[in-house]
Amino acid sequence: MKRAINIQFFILLLGTVFAWTNFINELFTWLNKQACQTGCTALGEVVNPFLTPCFYGALFFTAAFIFNLMLVFMARDKKPKEAEEEIK
Repeated sequence: MKRAINIQFFILLLGTVFAWTNFINELFTWLNKQACQTGCTALGEVVNPFLTPCFYGALFFTAAFIFNLMLVFMARDKKPKEAEEEIK
């Protein structure tokens, strides 16, 4: 199970970085009033990037990544109490 969580972690990490990179690229294009190059708008028009699917995808990838991070921290091996007592 830990292996699947770790694989999911790296896939979500890469997906989150990719999604935010696309969004930031689209944001800079919008701020410079240029035509959209990433394909997130239907006709290549200059539109608000916060209203495009790239922004919502980046938000959902980030949320999934955060939930996965919580799983990673919860799945870490916990030391048994007996082992802790032996150390003391």
